[in-house]
Amino acid sequence: MTILVLGLRVPDLNVQESILSKEIANLWPSILIYALSFVTLGLYWVGHHTQFHYVKHVDRVLLWINILFLLSIGFIPFSTQLLTDYPWPPTAVRVYGGNLIANGLLLYATWWYATSGDRLVEKGLDPHIITTAKRRILVGPAVISLGLIASFFDTRVSVILFMLVIPFYIRPSHIDIHFKGTHQKTEH
Repeated sequence: MTILVLGLRVPDLNVQESILSKEIANLWPSILIYALSFVTLGLYWVGHHTQFHYVKHVDRVLLWINILFLLSIGFIPFSTQLLTDYPWPPTAVRVYGGNLIANGLLLYATWWYATSGDRLVEKGLDPHIITTAKRRILVGPAVISLGLIASFFDTRVSVILFMLVIPFYIRPSHIDIHFKGTHQKTEH
């Protein structure tokens, strides 16, 4: 996540002090995209961590799905830099959005594979938790897909839609409450 900051460019060394603050203010699109990507990666980390609280066993297939998920996560610095360098062109917005959709769908694939038939989770895991997590994960790719569609009309709307996903995932769901309750039991 911290690698993302390397995409922010400090103003040229030859900039006079009198215009330095203006040059920094002109960086707002880059800072916005940096913050969006940083928080989004944080959301994926929290989601991934929560999933693996429920996963009790792993197999080769899950490991490879997870590697693909990490591959898509590792692409975020590139798509962030592309969107930082080209903040409003449709191609940059679509590459960034496509990257976020891939992240979300691979996070979903991890959960789907682990929970199908209680394959890698505790037998008898509450089906409501499984279904709620699946639906919750898919909200991101669905909203980001709307952002990709919006990019054909106004890429600023796309970026706003990408940002609107954040509050949805920051707020805890009942799955997180269950996670908190079971996590506390195992620590004591």
